Amino acid sequence: GLPSGHMPGAFNLPYSEIVEDGRLVEPDRIAAAFAKAGVDTDKPIVASCGSGVTAAILWLGLDAIGKPPKSLYDGSWTEWAAQPGAAIEPKPK
Repeated sequence: GLPSGHMPGAFNLPYSEIVEDGRLVEPDRIAAAFAKAGVDTDKPIVASCGSGVTAAILWLGLDAIGKPPKSLYDGSWTEWAAQPGAAIEPKPK
């Protein structure tokens, strides 16, 4: 299995925070969710998740507020954590 933790500098924002009834919520709620997660949307952002699938929803959310990320890491955690010597920060306790 893969180790627990996250990529250095990563912020956690579950896609469910910006989706309701299968649709993106209003742009002001999307912006508030990113702000609450500590994400500075004026800085370059790489969207990622466990396998690259739900990161696309975060990408769409950022695009909806006029802040599309620079890229989407399609390998996401599955690829990152499998690399020998990968930098991994522990989960907060």
